[in-house]
Amino acid sequence: MIATGINYEGRDPRFVETVLPLAEVVEVTPDAIATIRDGRAVIPAETIDELRTIARGARLTIHGVGLSIASADAMNENYLTLVDELMSSLDVAWHSEHLGYTTVDGENLGTMLVPPRTDEALDLICSRVESIQRRYAKPFLLEHVVNLFPDPGGDYTAAGFLNEIVRRTGCGLILDLYNLECDVHNELCTSSEFLDELELEAVREIHIANGTIDRGLRVDVHSRVTRDETLATLREVLPRTPNAEAVIFEMLGPYVGPTGLAAIANELRRVREVVQR
Repeated sequence: MIATGINYEGRDPRFVETVLPLAEVVEVTPDAIATIRDGRAVIPAETIDELRTIARGARLTIHGVGLSIASADAMNENYLTLVDELMSSLDVAWHSEHLGYTTVDGENLGTMLVPPRTDEALDLICSRVESIQRRYAKPFLLEHVVNLFPDPGGDYTAAGFLNEIVRRTGCGLILDLYNLECDVHNELCTSSEFLDELELEAVREIHIANGTIDRGLRVDVHSRVTRDETLATLREVLPRTPNAEAVIFEMLGPYVGPTGLAAIANELRRVREVVQR
């Protein structure tokens, strides 16, 4: 049975009481739960204790934003230190990252960009995936990223690039249906082209979300409950992803209050209904 889940950014007792009992998987982003102490990011002990309590009723996964696995210079070692702490303190089912980069020459871009799909970038990314797999004895997944700039192009299609990483490293994939909707709306691909080419047997996790349209572009801001169209796509995709273990509804912390806990809880019920069918 495929599990249903949600992301959690910590320090919200009402969210824990109201929403998390409906989740079989709880996704944690190290960047979101860390605080700055003495100039460096750390995960507070009380947050670790909270996650241990949550883990009694749900599987925990790690889903990162700040690794910058595709940066030309280096990955973010500070981020990996946070993962080290979580891995050593908690029973994590698997962990994942976005296939993008957030820094150039050590400077944070304030956003995430899609790498060029070249053989040079492929070699770099695959080498880093393999080093992460050696570092942590847990399954590692990569998620395709929304592209809000002209397509970087290269030697591979977007799906073909992911397939080649899977072939070389054996890592799994996250299929983010909202990310795909953004790229389709922004006329970067069609859903059928991407899904027909992607190695769907490598998909271990599926993400759904909803955001906004800004100046004609659909942007990857997890700020609303999912559209009916997204759930319809989920129904179509699930039979084609035989190794998927979880469907995760994602919402950023600042939008939890405006959306309301009852609406978020109901969203998990809607997702579970789709999954169980």
